Amino acid sequence: MTARSTNLDTALHLAMDHIPQGVAVFDSALKLTFSNHRYNSMLSLPPALTEAGVPLEDIVLFLAKRGDFGPGDAKTRAQDRIALLTSQPQTVTQRMTSFGQTMEFYTARLPEGGMVISFSDVTARISAEQQYEQINQTLEKRVEDRTAALKQVNLELEKARHKADAANHDKTRFLAAASHDLLQPLNAARLYTSTLIERAKTTDFAELANSIEASLTAVEDIMSALLDISRIDSGALHLAPTQLAAQDILKKIEVEFAPMARERSISLRIVKTKATVLADRSIVGRIVQNLVSNAIKYTPVGGKVLVGLRRRGNRWRIDVIDTGIGFNKDQFKLVFAEFSRLEKGARMAQGLGLGLSIVQRLVTAADLTLELDSKEGRGSRFSIYLPVARPLRGTISLKRETPEATIGVLNLKVLCVDNERDIIEAMEGLLTNWGCEVRSALSLKQIDKEGLLEGWYPDLVLMDYHLDQTSGLDAIEWLRHNLGGHLPAALVTADRSPQVRAIAEERGIAVVTKPVKPAALRATISNLGNQRSH
Repeated sequence: MTARSTNLDTALHLAMDHIPQGVAVFDSALKLTFSNHRYNSMLSLPPALTEAGVPLEDIVLFLAKRGDFGPGDAKTRAQDRIALLTSQPQTVTQRMTSFGQTMEFYTARLPEGGMVISFSDVTARISAEQQYEQINQTLEKRVEDRTAALKQVNLELEKARHKADAANHDKTRFLAAASHDLLQPLNAARLYTSTLIERAKTTDFAELANSIEASLTAVEDIMSALLDISRIDSGALHLAPTQLAAQDILKKIEVEFAPMARERSISLRIVKTKATVLADRSIVGRIVQNLVSNAIKYTPVGGKVLVGLRRRGNRWRIDVIDTGIGFNKDQFKLVFAEFSRLEKGARMAQGLGLGLSIVQRLVTAADLTLELDSKEGRGSRFSIYLPVARPLRGTISLKRETPEATIGVLNLKVLCVDNERDIIEAMEGLLTNWGCEVRSALSLKQIDKEGLLEGWYPDLVLMDYHLDQTSGLDAIEWLRHNLGGHLPAALVTADRSPQVRAIAEERGIAVVTKPVKPAALRATISNLGNQRSH
């Protein structure tokens, strides 16, 4: 061996003694040829086992007897360990020493058949990994616990929501049933009162009759407002936008409010239009009704109210303009607040201050735009914007129809069907006073049993919707089938749902809402009579 190779071996040994891993090299006979200081000290080997030429088997047997490989027969444990280290070209194993350290061993077979063994103390790393795993498990447990808690909270919230929804639906059903029961006697009272007003025009009882009528109207307004709010808040209001002629809405406004305007000596002008809009007929109709009602209510005697449409880009704007009391801009929010009324308005008319609140709720529910412009003492303009729709097929007649037939007798044969005897009697009195020949029944069964239609063909039928054994819509179809031809008909109902109105319109049946407004009823009867005559 040359001096140079000797120096190189010495330098290599010094270098191996300064690395943190223990390293040992064995020849093809698995006898020790070299081990560094770290190897000897970490394994705590006696000097005799660190000498060159010591068999690997002696070193492993020493460690086995010391208990480094666990309990059991030392020779068997030693043989198993050697078999593991020599079974593959490379191995990586971990074991705990008798001193409580965790060692990680790496073995590699050399080309000439020898073997290199290196190892390092990974106690700190294993401890850190165990702590990290424990932290992960703790975090996972906390996440699981928190997730379970959130699921429970969500479950409770869902139960509460379902309970609230059920309560809302129950409230809506109750109000619908209660409103029907309440509107029935109110309807009869209004019909009786209308007959009383007509008969008491030239007597001392005229003022008393008008006062009763005003009180009944106030009750109806309050009930209608409460029902509207209930439907909106409970989510029972379902949008059904359709292509419709705006003139249809305006005609109904004229029929309903012309008498009210005339009584207050207010000029109500409805501007005819050919506009076709995309809107929910029921909701838009209700919005315009409330706006026109407010306009008339808060316009002084001799004032004017104008209702019409203007084209604004790709939208139609429905305007309700009045020359009423008006208000300042700083009062705009106040007029839409529930149960809020301006002092001047409260002195002019009775009410709860719900009309404009309902308008705002309906506008929001239908995703419409509401615009307001007003000046105190000069009047107001309320406007809503509706999308333009394609013109409907056919022409829209703009011929002016008389909103109410107040002159002369109607001279029509009218069949009235209602399961409330009081309403039948009140309707008979009112229609007879208008010059109609009236036959009435509580049910279809009574019509058939008493032969009311034998030799007598009605010009039109006024049918209640809620009959005892069938619906008014089906009852009208039965009459049309048995009488033959087209029988003009109106459904008189306290049910204000869009579904009922839609079915009625599909079947060509007019709808009169209870409590019946005599002027609107008379206009409907007159129109139906005209259909019969044509």
